[in-house]
Amino acid sequence: MAIFLDQHSRVIVQGMTGAEGMKHTRRMLAAGTAIVGGVNPRKAGTSVIFEGRTVPVFGSVKEAIGATGADVTVVFVPPPFVKDAVDEAADAGIALAVVITEGVPVRDTVSFRDRAAASGTRIIGPNCPGLISPGRSNAGIIPADITTAGRIGLVSKSGTLTYQLMYELRDLGFSTAVGIGGDPVIGTTHIDALAAFEDDPETDIVVMIGEIGGDAEERAAAYISAHVTKPVVGYVAGFTAPEGRTMGHAGAIVSGSSGTAQAKKEALEAAGVRVGRTPSETARLVRGLLP
Repeated sequence: MAIFLDQHSRVIVQGMTGAEGMKHTRRMLAAGTAIVGGVNPRKAGTSVIFEGRTVPVFGSVKEAIGATGADVTVVFVPPPFVKDAVDEAADAGIALAVVITEGVPVRDTVSFRDRAAASGTRIIGPNCPGLISPGRSNAGIIPADITTAGRIGLVSKSGTLTYQLMYELRDLGFSTAVGIGGDPVIGTTHIDALAAFEDDPETDIVVMIGEIGGDAEERAAAYISAHVTKPVVGYVAGFTAPEGRTMGHAGAIVSGSSGTAQAKKEALEAAGVRVGRTPSETARLVRGLLP
């Protein structure tokens, strides 16, 4: 099995006819993703050919769902238009919206996140690499050729660290890898993914990647302590980050002792999570817990 995305997922791409949308739609198709349409009101009724595969363009998400049965959308639109795109998808009843765009105003994210929740739409992102269930489907920008299918679940704030852990553990493989994004406000959280992996019978161990700033990792630690029975290995980026300076993602800022990598490491270890100080050490810890 996999969480959130599998071989049955039918995917549309909002912004498919733009440069980024075209590039990554081609990559998703090559990975075996069932891309069933794109959405662009100005190009409705046209189609795009990708290496012999013809993908229709629809004028709205509602139209695309009606014609194709799509249940996943990947959003590649500029930041000022993300709110309208996600609102449209949620109002149309899409099950999963993967928002790749970075630079989305936090106020917009709060608005579309709440609207999506009321509609039953799961949001992943924004400012994220998406998610991949290797050998089944790939929704976003995660490279499909760096790992294999297996029994490790991965949830991460960082795109590049997602790729590194997937590559270092490629021989063991993953059920699903989810990049949730590092903005201060996101849709799917560490806790959401941990709960799904806990319920997935084909995930044996979970890797959780966090970073400095905020208290998401501490909240995840409390959840793990109370609800997760599977082994969890963690990594927190930012052990050498200076206090009071924003580092990388918009959410990665430390004030005093709050939100430091060490504080997060201690909270996770208190919940029984083994925490590596580097990605490579984290991969070694995973190997040590598997038969």
